[in-house]
Amino acid sequence: MRATETESAAVQDFYPDDAAHCYGCGRLNPAGHRFQTRAAGEESVTEFEPDAVHTALPGFVYGGLIASLLDCHSTGSAAIFALAREGVAMGTGEAPRFVTRHLAVDYLAPTPLGPLRAIGRLLEATDRKVIVESELDADGAVTARARAVLIRLESAPGPT
Repeated sequence: MRATETESAAVQDFYPDDAAHCYGCGRLNPAGHRFQTRAAGEESVTEFEPDAVHTALPGFVYGGLIASLLDCHSTGSAAIFALAREGVAMGTGEAPRFVTRHLAVDYLAPTPLGPLRAIGRLLEATDRKVIVESELDADGAVTARARAVLIRLESAPGPT
């Protein structure tokens, strides 16, 4: 697997250590995908190139990976949009961490193996809840859409 680069820093680089172990986007999970979400003007972008092990049918990406990518892209997007809403520059401290309350993915067409680009747009934001809509682009075609409701964590969940 290979994440590609865009111009701005990835929000996941600024998650607090106790909330940076996600299999999809956690920088501290050596076995994970390490998806990285970046601000791109008023949108957010996550780029990822799946390996052949992410195959459903020859030449096409497994739908579970697509859902994982859109899920992590949405939580990262929520953090980016929350920072922007609060007027806080990325990298000036820890980024807020969001978890998924609801995720709906519509698979529009088979997604071919190759570079993927998730593009997110803010639909709604409050102090605690963010709603993000995303599209997955594969070689110029939108192959999936997602709508996610994300909730801000006040601290990382875990054993007490």
